Amino acid sequence: STLLTISEKRRCIRALKTVKADHAPPQLYTWRWKCSSAVTPRITSHYTICPRDKDPRWEGVEMERFADEADVVIVGGGPAGLSAAIRLKQLANEQEKDLRVCLVEKASQIGAHTLSGACLEPSALNELFSDWKERGAPLNTPVTEDVFSLLTKKYRIPVPMLPGLPMNNHGNYIVRLGHFVRWLGEQAEELGVEIYPGYAAAEVLFHEDGSVKGIATNDVGIAKDGSPKDVFERGMELHAKVTLFGEGCHGHLAKQLYRQFNLRENCEPQTYAIGLKEVGLDYTNPYLSPFREFQRWKHHPFIAKTLEGGNRIAYGARALNEGGYQCLPKVTFPGGMLIGCSPGFMNVPKIKGTHTAMKSGMLAAEAIFPKVTAKDLASETAGLHVPEYEDNLKKSWIWKELYSVRNIRPSFHNYFGLYGGMVYTGVFYWILRGKEPWTLKHAGLDSAQLRPAKECTAIEYPKPDGKLSFDLLSSVALSGTNHEGDQPPHLTLKDDSVPVANNLAIYDGPEQRFCPAGVYEYVPLETGEGMRLQINAQNCVHCKTCDIKDPSQNINWVVPEGSGGPAYNGM
Repeated sequence: STLLTISEKRRCIRALKTVKADHAPPQLYTWRWKCSSAVTPRITSHYTICPRDKDPRWEGVEMERFADEADVVIVGGGPAGLSAAIRLKQLANEQEKDLRVCLVEKASQIGAHTLSGACLEPSALNELFSDWKERGAPLNTPVTEDVFSLLTKKYRIPVPMLPGLPMNNHGNYIVRLGHFVRWLGEQAEELGVEIYPGYAAAEVLFHEDGSVKGIATNDVGIAKDGSPKDVFERGMELHAKVTLFGEGCHGHLAKQLYRQFNLRENCEPQTYAIGLKEVGLDYTNPYLSPFREFQRWKHHPFIAKTLEGGNRIAYGARALNEGGYQCLPKVTFPGGMLIGCSPGFMNVPKIKGTHTAMKSGMLAAEAIFPKVTAKDLASETAGLHVPEYEDNLKKSWIWKELYSVRNIRPSFHNYFGLYGGMVYTGVFYWILRGKEPWTLKHAGLDSAQLRPAKECTAIEYPKPDGKLSFDLLSSVALSGTNHEGDQPPHLTLKDDSVPVANNLAIYDGPEQRFCPAGVYEYVPLETGEGMRLQINAQNCVHCKTCDIKDPSQNINWVVPEGSGGPAYNGM
């Protein structure tokens, strides 16, 4: 199998059988759509908010889609999705079984949307490929020293790294995760996995019995105002016996699946951080800017001495799950399952999720394989339900690892804050190793943590010096971000009036600060009276922070046209 160009894939798709688009998924959005009004300027034109069947401009437009069948479809070409694909083909080749595995990835190439620290723990890699060194895996820099510090305004307080603490990185490797993911893609290709970069999974498809049937990729050729262009073309459908969703943190299809199958019924709301540095998204001051905090942090004397004389060559940002054990949803449902950082297997104290993501994909593959290759597909639903995956997950080292550190992150939500959390970790984790007979709770939804602006003090940030700290737009330019300009903004609003009426009025427009890419800004109305929200969707680095932190929960991030977004090179 080889990676095909988009044009080649388009030609291949035209040769596939056609299907009527008569199996639309159950209605997943319950809010009222409002595309414009006499008072509120129109912002959102995406069809998920402004249905096309109510738009006369779409009358007579051909809406048939081409479809293809696979045994397993995987959404997302990250560590989890690629590990699942590799393990499936390893099992198929070992047992001489024919198994078609298709993987779709919204980035233009594998690894282009991957961003991480990254200090890789090789436990799952050792299981997947015992000969990874001989295969040329890009793990070239073993960790030689750990330095853990508490920074004051000007000084550093060393924190001892006691044996057994999860922050100890002995035996791990410093990697550029995008390069590692690209290498995994090459291994998957060699095993016969069909990889389709540049195709964004935009919609979950369902059988008549409600089980997942597969996914549809996004339509292309839609103008910014939501009307069809002359080059409009429907996306394609990929049907499978089982579909794996490995979209990464806060996946937009996973959000739909949570609602559709009530997967979060028995867990706490997920809590997040943004990966500029570890700035938790549960902060309360709406004036805080994660990007500018990051720039200020670089000027600390202990940090600056490392960076001085260097050149800034790249920039990126990504949200990450921090909820851990308490926030894990149900991960299996008829026709599909969740893997990797989509449900949230990150070990927060370690600040690592690649090894757990890979292992979850491998466990999913091992549970799926005997089902999809059986001569008699015994299933109560059209889409296979494989509960064995969740059972095996709970028996694995992932579950043990996440359970042991479950109380560290929520322990920081106490009267003594940071210091109380550090004392808790030092005493209870180091002595009991997570065996304490209680489980602490998180503070709740990150979007609910902001306090009204009138209760907070505005933060004055120093101007960037152009040497250690930089302005936002020049940073975004280094991310390689690019989107087709003439398409509906993929940052959709459920109600266009909410940003000004609620976010600006109560919280002083926090989206213009929590976004690390300058996507949102409030500008004066053309009349000169009042303000409106302007969305610069072309700047979006796909971090999902806006969808998570918006205090009104009015922003719904959906995929843009395939290949759009950042173009990270080994971030």
